[in-house]
Amino acid sequence: MDFTATLLFFALFISSIQAVDPCGSRPQNKDLSVIPIYGKCSPFKPPKPESWVDTVINMASKDPARLKYLSSLVAQKTTAVPIASGQQVLSIGNYVVKVKLGTPGQVIFMVLDTSNNVAWVPCSGCTGCSATTFLPSASSSYGSLDCSLPQCNQVHGLSCPATGAAACFFNQSYGGDSSFSANLAQDSLTLTNDVIPNFAFGCINSISGNSIPPQGLLGMGRGPMSLLSQSGSLYKSNIRTTPLLKSPHRPSLYYVNLTGVSVGRVRVPIPPECLAFNPNTGAGTIIDSGTVVTRFVQPLYEAIRNELVKHVKGPFSTIGLFDTCFEAKAEVELPSLTLHFEGLSMKLPMENTFLHTSAGSHACLAIAPAPNNVNAAMNVIANLQQQNHRILFDVANSRLGIAREACN
Repeated sequence: MDFTATLLFFALFISSIQAVDPCGSRPQNKDLSVIPIYGKCSPFKPPKPESWVDTVINMASKDPARLKYLSSLVAQKTTAVPIASGQQVLSIGNYVVKVKLGTPGQVIFMVLDTSNNVAWVPCSGCTGCSATTFLPSASSSYGSLDCSLPQCNQVHGLSCPATGAAACFFNQSYGGDSSFSANLAQDSLTLTNDVIPNFAFGCINSISGNSIPPQGLLGMGRGPMSLLSQSGSLYKSNIRTTPLLKSPHRPSLYYVNLTGVSVGRVRVPIPPECLAFNPNTGAGTIIDSGTVVTRFVQPLYEAIRNELVKHVKGPFSTIGLFDTCFEAKAEVELPSLTLHFEGLSMKLPMENTFLHTSAGSHACLAIAPAPNNVNAAMNVIANLQQQNHRILFDVANSRLGIAREACN
């Protein structure tokens, strides 16, 4: 079985480029295609038409809650958990993957989250769930897991007796006003062209509140219950990589060593403490699929902004969370933005760096400073800047790879 090739060689793909059916799997393809929630390959429809900038602003409005959650994890505090950036209504900033669960396989579109470890899906008979659920009774390979198994110790909110055998039930809160209860189960999971037998996941039987993604969640973190860890094998690639760093307080987060940022040919001056990794405080830089817009600590953001505005004649304006907006005709004069990591550099293309208003009259720098209510020393490389890149999560070797890839 060569399944981890699909998962560790993980790409933020909008759709297949070569296949006749752009939404179908390509034969022999070992990439995990990741679909925008409102993309053409997704079954979900947007709640209302709006411009691209308005869409990003609306979906990024949930980023502060997401970042507060990530910050609270490394500080070992308790908080409600926003799973992805669009909470009440899932937005294009959230990505889904198409999987088949069970035997025969039942098609499910699951939200992808690289900062969570456990997968879960709504199951038949679930109270408060959407109409689309997984049917355990229709799968010949489905089985419940009991409290005596080691997987049960990896989930939170356990409800197990002190002695004796019992099914592994657990409860989890999400999104501030929501929670769910589930039993830990296992079944065959098919994703792209490969199969993981006995994949452990939470089979949800009740939901309270409206912040739980109706299609479930696929945890892609670094913990033992994540999809990457359960897939088992190794994958080798020629893609350039950087070391993954690890915090003992939040081992599921993908910390990387950001060493600097260049605006054009200028390496901007950055106080060392804005980049330094501290496993005890949570300071440093993570890469995250559930945050929409990249957030830098204030001194780092200001250094980037101050260098950029040297290349553009104002006036500058603010649109939503973006405070560096200008007349779009000036964009051709702007230099590129490059993120430097230990061992590799990520040169952002223009579409990952600037957003245009619907009328095309203005463009905005598509990064923002960290909100005031989060860890003042944590930078987050978000999904808007990861688009059109191939991202390799090599958990076994503690490496993360990044390569430019034009997606359809």
